[in-house]
Amino acid sequence: MLVLDKISKSFKQKTVAREISFEVGRGKTAAVLGASGSGKSTLLNIIAGLVQPDGGEVLLGGEKQNALPPESRHVAMMFQDFALLPHLNVWQNAAFGLRMRGMGKADAKRRAEEMLEEVGLGGMGERRTDALSGGEKQRVALARALVGKPKVLLLDEPFSSLDTALRSQLQQLARDMVRQRDIPAVLVTHDPAEACFMADSLVLLSSGSLIQHGTPEEVLQRPANAAAARLLGCMNVSEQRYIPPEAVRISPEGTQCRLLHCFRLPAGWRITAQHPEYGELSCFADAPVHDSTCRIAVAETQIVCFQAA
Repeated sequence: MLVLDKISKSFKQKTVAREISFEVGRGKTAAVLGASGSGKSTLLNIIAGLVQPDGGEVLLGGEKQNALPPESRHVAMMFQDFALLPHLNVWQNAAFGLRMRGMGKADAKRRAEEMLEEVGLGGMGERRTDALSGGEKQRVALARALVGKPKVLLLDEPFSSLDTALRSQLQQLARDMVRQRDIPAVLVTHDPAEACFMADSLVLLSSGSLIQHGTPEEVLQRPANAAAARLLGCMNVSEQRYIPPEAVRISPEGTQCRLLHCFRLPAGWRITAQHPEYGELSCFADAPVHDSTCRIAVAETQIVCFQAA
């Protein structure tokens, strides 16, 4: 299990982590979701030992990690830009960490090729990395990260540069391999869909503070505040409340509203209107609205009201 206990960090006058605490069980993935500058990557660097916290402790398997150098932590990282070495072929890139730790060439090659087979690159060990697609490069990076049997896997937006189909495949592969190897993983992302798909728990950050932590189902069902709801990509958010789109519908019994937008989506239509009480509201409908006004009904029992700060 990976535990972060009251981690704090400041750079000059900016606080990027303020007493952040959460834990990640074996075989589980925690997604750290936040805007740019919210402290996401700093947390990964603290876990890896690349940055020392000003306060708090990182524990792995119950053992304190702060005093250990990065090379002694058994932490693997994946990056957005693949970070492959262009002068090495595929198996040599996958085996790089093993060779740096002193493993013989033959054993390192065998281990690397076995891992390449697991990530779908069997028989490609001799290829140059510049001949690979983006998805294949990230598979090499995943093989390199896992071949050394790390105790924790850190993922720093590794799939954001891939197209939609490749991104989904690699997300599923990484999630499944974390579970198979029974290690904790921490994913940094700004994409709520990726976070909810890959993660067993969400950690929402804003300006260095943890604003909500829980399962995707718990967090999506009841965001803690407007900042959390916006990080999750929720619609119909104000500082006082969140109204889920499923609580809003076009209905003859609804309140008269001014139509703002009506546009087609693959699964239907998105309607946005100005409600006299709740302000701008969006919902989904099977048919478009052709008039300048429409009637909208709101299920008030589904409204999530935020507590005053």
